[in-house]
Amino acid sequence: MIAARTPTTATRLLLLAGAALIAALVAVLTLAPRGASAADSGRVRVMHASPDTPAVDIFVDGAKAVTALAFPNNTPYVTLPAGGHNVKVFVSPSNGTGSPALEANLEIGAGKDYTVLAVGEVGKGTLGLYVLEDDNSTPAGNNAHIRLIHASPDAPPVNVAVAGTSTNVFTGVAYRNFGPYTPVPAGTYSLDVNVNATGATVLTIPGLKLDAKTVYTAVAVGLAGNGTLKVVPLVDAPAPAAPRAPATGNTMTEGSASMLPAMIVVGAVLVASSAGLAFAASRAR
Repeated sequence: MIAARTPTTATRLLLLAGAALIAALVAVLTLAPRGASAADSGRVRVMHASPDTPAVDIFVDGAKAVTALAFPNNTPYVTLPAGGHNVKVFVSPSNGTGSPALEANLEIGAGKDYTVLAVGEVGKGTLGLYVLEDDNSTPAGNNAHIRLIHASPDAPPVNVAVAGTSTNVFTGVAYRNFGPYTPVPAGTYSLDVNVNATGATVLTIPGLKLDAKTVYTAVAVGLAGNGTLKVVPLVDAPAPAAPRAPATGNTMTEGSASMLPAMIVVGAVLVASSAGLAFAASRAR
């Protein structure tokens, strides 16, 4: 019969070292940062709002960023480093050489969002870029935010009212101007676009659904003279996802939580290995 051995001082030290390793791993995971900050970049989206211009390719700092963007479509937001950027617009298809239809230098602010519209009429030599800074902060309470951009080159200044009422959401918005972000209770609306000078309704927007805590831009595009005037709604920022239930028992980040069981297993194996080595060493003596 083999008598049980009392753990030696070396064994105890190895066990304590293994436990300390587990504690150190947990501490590292708990303090891990959630990710790099985006404060050194901004976001830009582009909309083709010129009614007589064909599809275009867009180059940013010499590299093709958008291919065959057609009226009245738009890109999603893309991230660019803060600072100056050269933008060239060519009729598609293009390899970026020769004379662009449009060229501009854009200054991107850190942490800011922008909408860039190609507006005007190429046939009249009025094609240009219209740049706006966006405010995608989350609306309060049950409200949505909506902004109006007037990008129809032949339409007069307009008011936008709740259909069948004299309640204006926007008043006197002229071409290449905008009505600022306005809080509106979430719901479904029919809106009338009325000529500011006469009150005549030139367009009705039926069934526009505005969700709570969501940011929208409505862009008036096309030509009033040939009956192609319309409003294109864009979602600038959807409602934030509902917060998760608070974690209990630890303050680890989301990514590290899934790693913890594996790290504990590794630590336990190290402890067991340490104990085994100590036992083997004591047997060898």
